[in-house]
Amino acid sequence: MPTKTVFQIKAVLRETKPPIWRRVLVPSMIHLGDLHDVMQAAFGWWDSHLHEWTIAGIEYGMAHLEDDDWRDEPINDERKFRLCDVAHEGMKLDYVYDYGDFWRHQLVIEKELPAKDEAYPQLVAGRRACPPEDVGGTSGYERFLDAIADPSHEEHDDMLEWIGRSFDPEDAKLDGFFARLGEQAAARM
Repeated sequence: MPTKTVFQIKAVLRETKPPIWRRVLVPSMIHLGDLHDVMQAAFGWWDSHLHEWTIAGIEYGMAHLEDDDWRDEPINDERKFRLCDVAHEGMKLDYVYDYGDFWRHQLVIEKELPAKDEAYPQLVAGRRACPPEDVGGTSGYERFLDAIADPSHEEHDDMLEWIGRSFDPEDAKLDGFFARLGEQAAARM
């Protein structure tokens, strides 16, 4: 079924200053599980941790996990809900990725637009690099940035070795979105 409308969504990683954010265009009929993949690819996360959505006070997530002892209450299966059925233009959604680092994102559905004859989803804008996985949440990310910026910092060499690559906190890495999205899909097969 061809996409008739798309949502323009701005996703902001909370508690980061200056803010780290991405703007995406997604089919309005996207399932929440697929929107999770879009968020992972847009921010550059590895999808190696649990996540959940809170939309209008209702929680959605990975209800299909066999071992769900970590939750007191059952959760709505994100694979069974389309974004257009639970949200609309102007709404704010909460998305948490990695219960250890507790990366909280706020998504705002900025606009509902007619779909063009283009491939969706699309990553159309963003600012600042996504923190590395397992860095220790926002406070760990601040320590990481301090350490890599200061060659005299006691953790400077350890952090550079741990990251295993150069890291520019200003580079949002918007290129490669479709490759990362394809990697997400391939990992599920």
